[in-house]
Amino acid sequence: MVAMRKGAFAEESAEVEVLFANMEKMKSLTKKIQGSMNRLETSGKTVEDAVRPIYGNTAKLQTTNTNIDKIIDAIDRLRAPLDQTDREERIIKAGPRKGEVRDYISALDRLTVALSDLKRSNLRSNQDAINKYSALTRQGAKNLEDVFRDELRQASARTVDGLEYVVKNNPFPIISQETQSTLRIINQHISNSVAQTSQSDGRETPTQRIYAEIRGEYLVNSLRTLAAATISTARKVQADAIYKRKSNGIETYTKAIEGLFLAEYESICPIFARNEWGALCAATCQASLREFEKTLRELNQHIIRNLLTDCFLGYEVVGFVSKLSITLESKTGELKRPIYDAVKPIRETSKASLGKLLDDTRTRVQTLVALPMDGAPVPVTRDTMTRLQAMTDYLDLPESDGLSSILTSLGSGGWNAATANTSSSSLPTMKSFDVGADGRKLFMEYASDTIDTLLQNLEGKAKMLLKGKNLQGVFIANNVCIINETIQSSTLLRPHLQGLTGKLQSWSKRGTAMYLDAWREPSGHLLDVQYTNRSGRPHSGGGATESAAIVKGLSSKDKDAIKEKFKSFNASFDDLVSRHKSYNMEKEVRQQLGREVQTIIEPLYGRFWDRYHEIDKGKGKYVKYDKSQLGATLASLA
Repeated sequence: MVAMRKGAFAEESAEVEVLFANMEKMKSLTKKIQGSMNRLETSGKTVEDAVRPIYGNTAKLQTTNTNIDKIIDAIDRLRAPLDQTDREERIIKAGPRKGEVRDYISALDRLTVALSDLKRSNLRSNQDAINKYSALTRQGAKNLEDVFRDELRQASARTVDGLEYVVKNNPFPIISQETQSTLRIINQHISNSVAQTSQSDGRETPTQRIYAEIRGEYLVNSLRTLAAATISTARKVQADAIYKRKSNGIETYTKAIEGLFLAEYESICPIFARNEWGALCAATCQASLREFEKTLRELNQHIIRNLLTDCFLGYEVVGFVSKLSITLESKTGELKRPIYDAVKPIRETSKASLGKLLDDTRTRVQTLVALPMDGAPVPVTRDTMTRLQAMTDYLDLPESDGLSSILTSLGSGGWNAATANTSSSSLPTMKSFDVGADGRKLFMEYASDTIDTLLQNLEGKAKMLLKGKNLQGVFIANNVCIINETIQSSTLLRPHLQGLTGKLQSWSKRGTAMYLDAWREPSGHLLDVQYTNRSGRPHSGGGATESAAIVKGLSSKDKDAIKEKFKSFNASFDDLVSRHKSYNMEKEVRQQLGREVQTIIEPLYGRFWDRYHEIDKGKGKYVKYDKSQLGATLASLA
């Protein structure tokens, strides 16, 4: 057992020794590996220090290579337009008429891009090319402007006859679509070029300037004949003739302006940008509007020289021109102010004319040195009503409402003051556009003032120049009748002056009262004294028996008084009947006054005759008329 244990221990001891031996070898190997690692680390550092500068240089070389490639590409791009110079130059120098305008503009666009690239390069070597390209660009733009001008001139070579288009109600011609297309392409290129080179957004382009110049001349030439016709048709053949509605050429002139201007606006829209339409239309129409303003100034001078007869022309002009301005403003957004500036002198003259007409009515009556001795109406009454009737032609008609706008701008009673409600602005006030009921109401007020002025002055003149209230009454009644007849017989005047019925009735009653004042004398002779406290007094209406009884009961003095009353009545009555028949009365006046006299005299005479006709026992010495004879005589007065 001991031997066995020793053997086992010896074996284990040998293994331990082997293990220790291996461990020594491992330590030795570890030391060697550690030494190798140290040497490797040292070598790595040495390599890293050596490689780092090489890597940095390599990255720099790569960046440099990239930059060089970019420079080469830029040079290639710079050289590319230079290579095309000859081709673009040939196209531009040949001009746009040698080929399609689009191709020409494309060549200009390519040249413009090349020029921009050259300028960005900032290379002195390219300066000559830049100068050459700039000169070619300017030449190309000039050539395009020439084409634009020539196309417009060709489209504007033939002016139109405005009268023919207005009379036939034909639409005015516009620039053809083909020409519009060419002009639009050229304008777009030139506008873009101006926008790129100009710092001002509102700068006028050459194409706008050319268009306004050429088409403006076209409009002037197309309207020149109508402007001359407007002046010539204003000339008077008879100095005292009242202007007749639409006898002047202003309506045709304004309609031609409207048609031509709207046609021009229609031509502008397809060619130019939307924000340019209004301003360019105004610039194009400017020369025509100056001629229009000149024409209206000449018309105004004519109206001033013939104010009392041709103020109606002023109302017509204001109406047509106002309508023109509103139409153009609504469709173009422009031209309202210059048109109102043009018509302002005539508007002011027309305002003043209303007061002048009133003054003329007053003056014409006051300067009368005599009145008709038969009570006939005076011509000034018919003339005044003719004026008022003529005014209705310019009141609120669809084609001409000039008088309404003038009345509403003056306001109530404004015609009585020289400077009433005038505005320093050339544009009318807002109430000037209220041409409906207010315009009619103001016209009735103006007509009422006119009639009052006329009748008041006629009444004053009659009291001065006519003897007797009966003649004065006939005179007033006749003139009132003329006024009323004119109103009722006029389909235009009647609707506007129906409100004056009460005023005219008042004046008619005044004339009637003046006339009947003379009949107080014969009426007074038919009045007698009756004593109601006496019993047994017979009643009237009892026939000859009653009259005989009444006369028998009278004293000699009373009988003589009754006889004198009959004689005085007969003389006064016969005189008034004779006068009545000698007066020149309008039919209605004669009937009215005759009825009024009969209403007063017949019942008085009938009562008086019933009581006292037996005063001369039927001999007719004192009682000239029986009741039937008197009634027939009175009936003959109507």
